[in-house]
Amino acid sequence: MPTVSVKRDLLFQALGRSYTDEEFNDLCFEFGLELDEVTSEKDIISKEKGEEKAEGASETVLYKIDVPANRYDLLCLEGLVRGLQVFKERINLPRYEKIIPAKDEGQKLIITEETVKIRPHAVAAVLRNITFTKERYDSFIDLQEKLHQNICRRRALVAIGTHDLDTISGPFTFTAKAPSEIKFKPLNQSQEYTASQIMDLYRTDSHLRHYLHLIENKPRYPVIFDSNGVVLSMPPIINGDHSKISLNTRNVFIECTGTDMTKAKIVLDIIVAMFSEYCEKQFTVEAVEVTYPNGKTHIYPELAYRKDKVKPELINKKLGISETPSSLAKLLTRMCLNSHVIGNGNNIEIEIPPTRADVIHACDIVEDAAIAYGYNNIQMVIPKTYTIANQLPLNKLTELLRLDLAAAGFTEALTFALCSMEDIADKLGMDVSATNAVHIANPKTAEFQVARTTLLPGLLKTIAANRKMPLPLKLFEISDIVVKDPTKDVGAKNYRRLCAIYYNKSPGFEIIHGLLDRVMQLLEVPPNEENGYTIKATEAEPEAETYWLPVQHGVHYTATMKSSAFFPGRCAEIFVRGQSVGKLGVLHPDVITKFELTMPCSALEINIEPFV
Repeated sequence: MPTVSVKRDLLFQALGRSYTDEEFNDLCFEFGLELDEVTSEKDIISKEKGEEKAEGASETVLYKIDVPANRYDLLCLEGLVRGLQVFKERINLPRYEKIIPAKDEGQKLIITEETVKIRPHAVAAVLRNITFTKERYDSFIDLQEKLHQNICRRRALVAIGTHDLDTISGPFTFTAKAPSEIKFKPLNQSQEYTASQIMDLYRTDSHLRHYLHLIENKPRYPVIFDSNGVVLSMPPIINGDHSKISLNTRNVFIECTGTDMTKAKIVLDIIVAMFSEYCEKQFTVEAVEVTYPNGKTHIYPELAYRKDKVKPELINKKLGISETPSSLAKLLTRMCLNSHVIGNGNNIEIEIPPTRADVIHACDIVEDAAIAYGYNNIQMVIPKTYTIANQLPLNKLTELLRLDLAAAGFTEALTFALCSMEDIADKLGMDVSATNAVHIANPKTAEFQVARTTLLPGLLKTIAANRKMPLPLKLFEISDIVVKDPTKDVGAKNYRRLCAIYYNKSPGFEIIHGLLDRVMQLLEVPPNEENGYTIKATEAEPEAETYWLPVQHGVHYTATMKSSAFFPGRCAEIFVRGQSVGKLGVLHPDVITKFELTMPCSALEINIEPFV
């Protein structure tokens, strides 16, 4: 959840009254927010960098408020105050108005075809006769950063640029040029740089270096310039210093470029709706005409209001309440969704403002009604449908085995479900194509390339990380492995495995064998060939061993267990009622060495699903 930091005194001034911390916390809860922390700039710096660095920092009280990730209209003081005031019925929700200038008098933004393969979309608007104070200016900048980190996905989908319109002249052109052809003075710099130099300049910048990868490998960089060739910005990296806004700025030109048109329009609507409050004519925005490469034109911002209908019965049924249609309409109006009853009370018509892009379905409207009604006010009742909960049999068996394996002196480990291809193949003396593993399409690190097909590598890596612990090391894990299964709709299936390892100066095969006997005793499987279990010597060949799983929907499913990790002549296959369920044995020295271990090791791995 995004966290919005606001100055307490400024917030109370805007709300028109003061609250205690507890009262404001309750107000936030009622509105579906959470007061996360009461702090100050000095406290924050002191915690992060120490008391010496905090000397001289402001002690103004700050409220850190957690906001739902989809409520973009609450990411700044202006939207937060407006939402709370409407919620408390102190003000009516303002109506945002788009003003379209007379022909040839408004601003224009021309998009060229060079941008199509880089950042094809752009929208723009103008805030006329706006009045900034230090606090308003800071909030304006902070909202842009919050949007960049949230809906804009760190500028990958949308990048925002704001400019002092009085320092530039339209029409504006959004195009893409070779880095060597772009030269301008970046924001807060003292000299001009080419685009390539700018990329090098910000490669060590703690803030901007995170965005360089978005365009640095492109043959052309996106750029916006005015009719005089003055560069406004090089999105999504940096704005130009020439058009930077200040406290004295009266007219703001806002442009949003990106790869997602829907997100760009939402971002523009949010910014102009929040700060049109400070325009001479409140809540009005001057439109900009955008011309696309195909010659078509469109007017932005859209600031579109749309209407939806919801039946009161649906809201009452979903929430377990019994409110009248007019009462429900009033609740929704308090959530910035102007509503009224239509027809014979069979429907509620809701007007969704441009600031509520999060409302996309009737369930979103029901949720807002629940917030306004108050979750604590919904009466708890016994469900009309009686059901008896029960633990999944496989999980119940797992829990019982975990307790007894721990009682047998083994320590439980919990390892990652993802691992490297090397862990399940090369290190175990197998070819990766023979593992039947599910591969991650875009792994972020070499350590998480595939879903594990055996629990053995995870336990061996755990032992390697704890080599300095007193011997012997006795570990076990009961978890899922994943293998490809074309019979499943997702193409893969989980299997529950039990794996145990004994690591000491001697292999300890008898210890692992004894553990197997104890597990079978617990599972009430007798040691005989016909109706119980047996072990048979097997060669540790790299080919797969097939074993049967329980009947599901009338079909026997099979899975494979590889045995090449074991030492030849020191490996046994485990059979239960004539079917193979796993293997045990002494690990091959090559396997032990590849996992950076120096002592012999015995292991057991079986599938426990046939015992459910």
